[in-house]
Amino acid sequence: MAAYTGAIMMKNALVKQSTTDYGNQCSKARLVPDSNIQTMRTLVPDGQIVDVDSPVWTLELAGVQDHESGGLAAYLTANAGALVDLIIAPNNTTGAVQWTVSVMALPVEFGGETGQWATFDVALPVSGQPTAGTVS
Repeated sequence: MAAYTGAIMMKNALVKQSTTDYGNQCSKARLVPDSNIQTMRTLVPDGQIVDVDSPVWTLELAGVQDHESGGLAAYLTANAGALVDLIIAPNNTTGAVQWTVSVMALPVEFGGETGQWATFDVALPVSGQPTAGTVS
């Protein structure tokens, strides 16, 4: 059997808002679904009714703290409480799959430990559903 070639490798990834690419500041970009599953058992031995709601999504981002002009940390903090559109793609190559999401920007932490890179890790709530597309 030939080796599988369709796996996602987060390499040369894209994390973009409008025309600004923040990929070189991020160490993680991950869309996470939360699907509410309702199950009801009925009165027969093998009876059950199952339903799944539409997922609620979260965009998890991690990266270096850059609170200067052009930093993702600065952008998220300055736009806290506003809906912003972000594009993420595991590979920033024309034709590769990408996802566009509208997220609620949240402020990120500032500072860290001596001798270490100051980083942030934030979970941004997605408004609506992600939209699939291709990198152009």
